[in-house]
Amino acid sequence: MTPVVEKLSAQVDEWAGAHRQELVSVRRHLHAHPELAFAEFETTAFLEQRLRSAGLKPRRLPTGTGLVCEVGSGDGPTVVLRADIDALPLSDLKDVPYASTREGLCHACGHDVHTTVVLGVALALAGLDGLPGRVRIVFQPAEESVPGGATEVVASGVLDGASRAFAVHCDPSVPVGKVGLRTGAITAACDRMDVTLTGPGGHTARPQMTVDLVDALGRLITDLPGLLSRQVDPRSGMSLVWGAVNAGVAANAIPQRGTLRGTVRVLDRDAWKGAEELLTSLVERVAATTGAEVGVDYIRGVPPVVNDPRCVALLRSAAIGSVGADNLVLSQQSMGGEDFGWFADLMPIALARLGTHGGGAPLDLHRGTFDVDERAIGVGVRLLARTALLALEADADTSPPGSPAPPRTRRPAPGDTSARPTVEGAPPG
Repeated sequence: MTPVVEKLSAQVDEWAGAHRQELVSVRRHLHAHPELAFAEFETTAFLEQRLRSAGLKPRRLPTGTGLVCEVGSGDGPTVVLRADIDALPLSDLKDVPYASTREGLCHACGHDVHTTVVLGVALALAGLDGLPGRVRIVFQPAEESVPGGATEVVASGVLDGASRAFAVHCDPSVPVGKVGLRTGAITAACDRMDVTLTGPGGHTARPQMTVDLVDALGRLITDLPGLLSRQVDPRSGMSLVWGAVNAGVAANAIPQRGTLRGTVRVLDRDAWKGAEELLTSLVERVAATTGAEVGVDYIRGVPPVVNDPRCVALLRSAAIGSVGADNLVLSQQSMGGEDFGWFADLMPIALARLGTHGGGAPLDLHRGTFDVDERAIGVGVRLLARTALLALEADADTSPPGSPAPPRTRRPAPGDTSARPTVEGAPPG
């Protein structure tokens, strides 16, 4: 770390300490006013006002919600810090003054914390002189949707010219004050698969005269995961878990239609690319033995988040400077989904886990009881600000002053975003 970066990091530390209560108030405001994917209009306006009051010039994303904002100017590299701003369709079950004011909506995944952290970094860096480059702040909508709002960010071109991207995610299994890091896959790809079986129907007294769809569904439920385990490298971490099955209404009637729905999760990006073809083939193979007609609707979700080694090294250096080496932990791999993985289509990325457990009973993600120890906010601000400064310093060697950004070719979003479907209120994570 150069003396310049060391000095700027110390100034961020001072800023975070002096504005601790302000950051807590921001988080509580966001927590009390959650909004769903692509409907984060009030959240976007709130963030826009905060950024403009600091002399920054945020721009709305083409989706209508979410923002991109440059901090710093002039020559040098550009690094991206990303926060997700949407909430979940869950009821807030906490008895706290900042509980959700909107029935059936809740920040139960920590996005209010992520947003507050990245806003804090933007405000802290805006007050500094001599940034060795630019920090591009992205407040991304619709992480809790499939295939995620990150696809729109990638397609819009707002990431062009940047060298790498970083993000944090709350981790209620890690004590507050600690940071979790991991090189390689830290979250899994998550797709959805719907299987529909059809047949002529019939009487349960004469199953030999028809196609027993319930039996066929049972064979798919039990046989498919086992077959899958022998078709892919176990190190890819591919798994299929069924979540819903439906067929028939009468105990003595064989139905004409039955459905299965489940999720496919994969840690290896290359294996994920071939998952649809493989799973469809296995479903058809099993169904063929039963005589049922089969249809497969495979919905691509999000890729795995695969942390780049050099990005993790920068995060590690920043974490040591922010919380000390004793407060670094190895983050466990999660089979949950996170659409930050789409950013890796354009640049190296890394996601860090921000410890939020302040004692007492565990408060798991995606539950209405989820809350955080708000001391984590300051840790996140110091961590991401240091990371950005270190990345700018490191990338300055490979990005000569004044070098132009490569020209952009308009590219489609890396997923089918035409309908921006959600998985019936339950995102892939």
